[in-house]
Amino acid sequence: AASNSVTPATVPSVTNLTTGKIWMDRNLGATQVAASSTDAASYGDLYQWGRGADGHQLRSSGTTTVQSSSTSPGNTFITVSNNWYTGTDPNNLWQGVNGINNPCPSGYRLPTEAEWQAERATWGSNDAAGAFASPLKLPMAGYRLYSDGSLRNVGAEGNYWSSTVSSSNSRRLYLSSSPAYVGSSLRAFGFAVRCLKD
Repeated sequence: AASNSVTPATVPSVTNLTTGKIWMDRNLGATQVAASSTDAASYGDLYQWGRGADGHQLRSSGTTTVQSSSTSPGNTFITVSNNWYTGTDPNNLWQGVNGINNPCPSGYRLPTEAEWQAERATWGSNDAAGAFASPLKLPMAGYRLYSDGSLRNVGAEGNYWSSTVSSSNSRRLYLSSSPAYVGSSLRAFGFAVRCLKD
C-alpha cells in the first residue's frame, strides 16, 4: 500500500547579500535565532573540533580523560591538553559536506577560515556588536575548556570553529567586546558551530 508522502525538513537559513553565502540562521543545537548577543536560547552546542553530533557537544555532557583512536568515541567530552583524537587522518574529520564527522545538516558544512574572514569584513564593527548586527546574528556562546570541560565566558565571548587546520590545531573565529579575529586553538576546546551551505 502507498504510504503518506514525506516532506524533508527545511534548514532555516539566512543569506549575506554582500558575500552571497547562505548560512544556517542559528548555531547548531540552538532553539532560536539570537534575540541579543547574550540570548541563552541561541547559544547552541559546543563541539570539539572534528567530532560529530554524538552527545559530547551538549553543555551538560559528562567528561572523560581518555583520548580516542575512534572517530566515534561516544557521548562524553574528552578532556586532554590538545586533541581528543589519536587516530589516522585527523585533518579530514570536518572537511566539506563529506567530512567523516560533518555535524551539519545535509548540504551544509563548516566554513573555512577564509569564509569567516569574508563574513567578518561585512560587519559594521569588528566586535561582538557587529557580529550580532550582521545577517548571522552571532551570539557570545562561550566555550568549554579543554582541560576539564567546564563552561567559560558564556555571554562574554563567542568562538566559532572553521574547517581550516593549522598544524595540529584548527582555526576559529573569536568575538567579544574587543576586536574580533580568526586564530588557532587546540582541537579539544568546545566551540560553537555555524554551518554554511555548500
